Amino acid sequence: MNDMVIGKPLPRIEGRAKVTGAAHYAAEFNQPGQLHAVIVGSTVGLGRVRHIDTAPVERMPGVVAVITHLNAPKLAYNPHKSGIDPGGGERLHVLQDAEVRFYGQPLAIVVADTLDHAERAAAALRIDCEGRTPAVDSAAPGAQAINPDAGREPGGRGDADAALAAAAVKVDVVYDMARENHNPMEPHATVAAWAGDRLTLWSKSQFVVNEQAEIAAVFGLPAGNVQVICPFIGGAFGTSLRTWPHVTLAAIAARQVGRPVKLVLTRRQMFYTTGHRPRTVQRVALGATRDGRLTSLIHEGSAETSRYEQYVEALLSATGFMVACPNVRTGYRIVPLDTATPTYMRGPGEATGMTALECALDELAYALRLDPIELRRRNEPDIDEGDNRPFSSRSLMACYDEGARRFGWSRRTPEPRSMRDGRLQIGWGVASATYPALQNPASARVRLLADGTAEVEAAASDMGPGTYTSMTQIAAESLGLPMERVRFRLGRSDYPPAPPHGGSMTMASVGSAIVAACKSAQAEAVRRAAADPRSPLSGTAADAVEWHQGQLRRRGDTAPGVSYGDIVSGSGGSPVEAMERAVRDPDAAQRYSMHSFGAVFVEVAVDPDVKTMQVRRGLGVYGAGRIVNPRLAASQCVGGMVGGIGMALMEQTVLDPRDGRPVNAHMADYLVPVNLDIASLEAHFVQEHDPHVNALGIKGLGEIALVGMAPAVANAIYHATGTRVRNFPIRIEHLLEEA
Repeated sequence: MNDMVIGKPLPRIEGRAKVTGAAHYAAEFNQPGQLHAVIVGSTVGLGRVRHIDTAPVERMPGVVAVITHLNAPKLAYNPHKSGIDPGGGERLHVLQDAEVRFYGQPLAIVVADTLDHAERAAAALRIDCEGRTPAVDSAAPGAQAINPDAGREPGGRGDADAALAAAAVKVDVVYDMARENHNPMEPHATVAAWAGDRLTLWSKSQFVVNEQAEIAAVFGLPAGNVQVICPFIGGAFGTSLRTWPHVTLAAIAARQVGRPVKLVLTRRQMFYTTGHRPRTVQRVALGATRDGRLTSLIHEGSAETSRYEQYVEALLSATGFMVACPNVRTGYRIVPLDTATPTYMRGPGEATGMTALECALDELAYALRLDPIELRRRNEPDIDEGDNRPFSSRSLMACYDEGARRFGWSRRTPEPRSMRDGRLQIGWGVASATYPALQNPASARVRLLADGTAEVEAAASDMGPGTYTSMTQIAAESLGLPMERVRFRLGRSDYPPAPPHGGSMTMASVGSAIVAACKSAQAEAVRRAAADPRSPLSGTAADAVEWHQGQLRRRGDTAPGVSYGDIVSGSGGSPVEAMERAVRDPDAAQRYSMHSFGAVFVEVAVDPDVKTMQVRRGLGVYGAGRIVNPRLAASQCVGGMVGGIGMALMEQTVLDPRDGRPVNAHMADYLVPVNLDIASLEAHFVQEHDPHVNALGIKGLGEIALVGMAPAVANAIYHATGTRVRNFPIRIEHLLEEA
């Protein structure tokens, strides 16, 4: 490959389609004869359906069907587990029995000729339930934490408890981090249409091949009988990784009425059945020498899950390698509750676990009267001490150096409450960020056409980071073609399979597959050119030719070569096609610990009288391998930082303990950062060459940008006010309580 387009800050190629409305999202794939469906959810948090009176509703204008567990088909629900499904338990079997497991569980679906008629009928449907008080608080007395069947407890080392007891300086604190919901701009939506025993779903999904497999398993169909289409996603943050009950309900309804059916969740319904970031309670205990060398690290956490599935995440995965420490102990537990199953939310596990760890390190720095960056520098590990492997690359200290320079960290005065801007208290805080450099098996297809263009296909998704653009850049550079001569397609389950569009793995996984497919297509083009008697390269050996800017020529020749279009036309016009699968080098995966790292700097201003808090500026510096498109990468990071502000100061789903109802399941009371909450946010990247992660040197970026922001904000608030808040989100009342 030659450096033509990778690394350039190119604009989104799909941008015009999005701003003009030409880009179609799931709810916009209207079908002829389409009906509308509305879910009726449970208004009790635990219990059993006693009676459903559907007759009055069935007589309402426009109503075509009312489907409940009494008349829904009994579905196969064959076993199916993908990498994003909880390893323990079984998914919700929707409309298959009378049991109520959580508030908002779908108990019926109303189908009508218009959305208005469906909504009116759904509101009129009366469902009588025998209700019991659910358990929805993981920290309540009597809540039973268990070791998950698929527990992810990093191995400890040394004797952390003894070392803590003997430490000269110690910190032992508990952090409580609230449940959050994703709330992307686009709601969940599915349009379902049957043709005999074949089903097409236009559905919001970050994992179309898994949605195909899941729905096929639910209905007992061959996977090839289900097609999932999703070319654009209006934000997701993990909520569309799994296939939730509404997709099954849309398919049930469409089969029952014999017509296409559209089902779009309301904003309120998105708080019930499409996952959430689980509430966690974490203890972090640190012991250190008086010169700031860590001697003990204990990190324990518990997180909520549903009673019917055991959702676990990487809450403590970073603890073992972020700092050098000879004695480490971790412990992870889950608490089954009468709620829906949690799911991945941007930076899952790491965002929560790193917040507790980085805040505790900040507390230790103050206890030692040591600069927070210097504390991290003194405890920077040479290797991953958790599994005794070298890092494939680790630029954390380089990130801190660059961030401190850009932020002006040297102007910080160390004492809490020592910095002012007029009457406002000013605080500066820092925190580290990390996320694993994931790569899963992926496939891609490349097709070279007679007009000299190339088509590239993969069953990937694009929920906003610019996948269309970045993948086109990789293909264009691999083939030596201008960007406008390459068309990348995604979002169909009949394209070559790709992993979920989450975990910051898409660029590394699908990008590597595209490179492999491009090389394979070029090899086939060489064979065709050599076999064509009319070609100037007829009979030339493969090792005697080379590709240069999309032209095939004899090695060392400076004359223009033969184009892709010439080769295809010369061989009868049949496209050159290649499909390849890419996997990470297993030897490298065994030898190296692979992660992205970053340093986040934040300035907050706090009103000393009313305790309002504002993030005035934030700056993140990241070492994330090769950056394919700096413009898109910076946008991704700024978006993640905004999410981190929400995690620190605003986002919390509150459940009514009487029935498990999310009391703030709407955008008036579920607070997220808006334009007035965001001032200056900057993202920068350190140069990082990592030949071990994959041939492209790509680590992934989307998740890490959220990971360090919340602790940096919290640490800045302490610096501004001298009040350490260990409950998230940090609210005005927390500071008023300490005033």
